[in-house]
Amino acid sequence: MTLEILTSDALSPLRHGFFTRRGGASSGIFEGLNCGPGSSDQREAVEINLARVADAMDVPPARLAGMTQVHSADVVRAIPGERPRADGLVTNEPGVVLSVLTADCQPVLFADEEAGVIGAAHAGWRGAKDGILERVVEEMEGLGAERLRICAVIGPSISQAAYEVGPDFVESFVDEEPEAARFFAGGEGDRAMFDLPGYGLWRLRAAGVGEAEWTRHCTYADPDRFFSYRRTTHLVEADYGRMISCIRL
Repeated sequence: MTLEILTSDALSPLRHGFFTRRGGASSGIFEGLNCGPGSSDQREAVEINLARVADAMDVPPARLAGMTQVHSADVVRAIPGERPRADGLVTNEPGVVLSVLTADCQPVLFADEEAGVIGAAHAGWRGAKDGILERVVEEMEGLGAERLRICAVIGPSISQAAYEVGPDFVESFVDEEPEAARFFAGGEGDRAMFDLPGYGLWRLRAAGVGEAEWTRHCTYADPDRFFSYRRTTHLVEADYGRMISCIRL
């Protein structure tokens, strides 16, 4: 099966993509394009999958830059072949592919095409709340980008309909940001439903980027196309795959 790559007109003509799980060499619960080296999938299968992604991005695998993601607000300048503990990458170097791994969290790709500066973020609830999106924008500015020219696109993420949280979670947001109450809808009992991509868009727009959008794909709701940590937990499966999202100059 060929790879399925979701793109955004807002990031064109830069080469980029939110890769789904379709295609790839993995099998079993990882079937398809599992790009997570931290999963318990066969190492050889993950390496084949990453090589296919690199080919789709028109670079050798050595030009893929990734991270050891830790749900932080830390952003670093990308160095291919290294996996720093961080959740955001930036570069102004042509031919370097920034990559993010996700399975419900937000993969966010950034670009100021005119300045020749790009960024990528892994933004789960904790990272988004702690400022990972704003930090990527700031680091891009340090490389010559202008905030009003930056376009940011959120890829496939868990949607509000599938993201149930408890009252302590809600309080942790609303106590710090009362306006964040708009991203919670009533659930069963004392539970609430959290709009993670809506929250991400709000933070991006408040940061003053020129354009921000979500592809509107829910990872939880579409098992044929997307891996999902929460769905795996509900199904009591042993592990889960990770999708990859990439951008390059």
